Amino acid sequence: MARKTGSHGDITGPKVREVALHLIARHGFAAVSMRQIAADVGVQAGALYRYTPDKQTLLFELMRDHMDALLAARAARGEARNVLDRLDDFTRFHIRFHSERPDAVFVSYMELRNLTPDNFTKLEGLRRTYEDQLEAILKDGVAAGVFAVRDTKITTLAIIAMLTGLTTWYRDGGRLPLDEIERIYIDMVHGAVGMAQG
Repeated sequence: MARKTGSHGDITGPKVREVALHLIARHGFAAVSMRQIAADVGVQAGALYRYTPDKQTLLFELMRDHMDALLAARAARGEARNVLDRLDDFTRFHIRFHSERPDAVFVSYMELRNLTPDNFTKLEGLRRTYEDQLEAILKDGVAAGVFAVRDTKITTLAIIAMLTGLTTWYRDGGRLPLDEIERIYIDMVHGAVGMAQG
C-alpha cells in the first residue's frame, strides 16, 4: 500500500504520537482505534505499523517518553543545598513541567490500568525514581528537624497527587497567574510537611 503524499518517517512518526496522545487523552485508550489514529494523521491504517507494532506499545511509549522527559528535565535543573529551597524548587518544577503537558499527564496517570503487567512494572520503576527524589527531600528535612512528617512515603504520594491535580483545572489566562498559583501550592506543601505558615 502506497504512502499518502507528504507521509515521511521523520514527520509521520512524531505526528502519530502527537495524535495518539491527544485522542487517548480525550476519549480513553479503549475507545481509540488504530484506524482512528491513522485517519487523524492522514495515512492508511496499515502505515501505522511502520511506527509502532501495536496500540499497547504505542501507549507504553507515550507514557515512557513522558517519564523520561520528566526525569531528564529534573536532572538538568540541579539542586539547592537548603532542604526548604529543595522542596520549593521541586514544587515549582513539578507544576511548571506538568502544566505545559496536560494530555501527557492525563494519559500517564489515568491509563496505567491499560498497560500490560510488564509495561506497568517498567512505568512504575520510572515513577518511583521520580517519587524517590521528593521523598529524599522529605527525609532530609525530617532529619534536620525542619519538617514534621509521620510517613515520608505517604506524604510524598500525597504531595505529588496534589501538584499533579492542578493540570485538571488550570488554564492559561485564568483568574490567577501561574506564579501566584505556585505560591499558594508552596504554602500548601509547607503545611503538608508540618511547617507553620508565616
